[in-house]
Amino acid sequence: MVALIRELSRLPGIGPKSAQRLAFHLFEQPREDIERLSRALLEAKRDLHTCPVCFNITDAERCDVCSDPSRDQGVICVVEEPGDVIAIERSGEYRGLYHVLHGVLSPMNGVGPDKLHIRPLLPRVQEGQEVILATGTTVEGDATALYLQRLLEPLGAVVSRIAYGLPVGGALEYADEVTLGRALAGRQRVSKPQG
Repeated sequence: MVALIRELSRLPGIGPKSAQRLAFHLFEQPREDIERLSRALLEAKRDLHTCPVCFNITDAERCDVCSDPSRDQGVICVVEEPGDVIAIERSGEYRGLYHVLHGVLSPMNGVGPDKLHIRPLLPRVQEGQEVILATGTTVEGDATALYLQRLLEPLGAVVSRIAYGLPVGGALEYADEVTLGRALAGRQRVSKPQG
């Protein structure tokens, strides 16, 4: 049980207490369920790879988005991780293409442009094409977005950044100063000008 807890705690977001709870939960499950979980893990490791076009995770030659001719070829949304693609797809608001960096620039952690999937993005960008920078609002996410903007603008790309701000249903009094400031700076006009 100690070895299982140790291995589970190596997973991102799983601390020692969560690993212990998971280990005891797994111990109580029928053998068939554990075997099915084991097979699913092994199959995922065997079958999943990155899409050669956008670097999302797929089990096919190309991912579902890159293989879909109905997607808007004029827009590429650049995200940090494959999980970001899933989150944006869940919104149902985006029908363009993606490019997954697999991280952000972080010189303090030894992550430079050469450690991310930045270079393969450049040939995909056509003059006049919109590139949406959907990196996180961390210092590293902002630095990555700025770096990409400086690379893409000379190619003739129309570079945009996702909006920041308050979550739907969020109260102003609970918003931190940075979030509130960005929400005000990124405000959108809702009324038409008079005149």
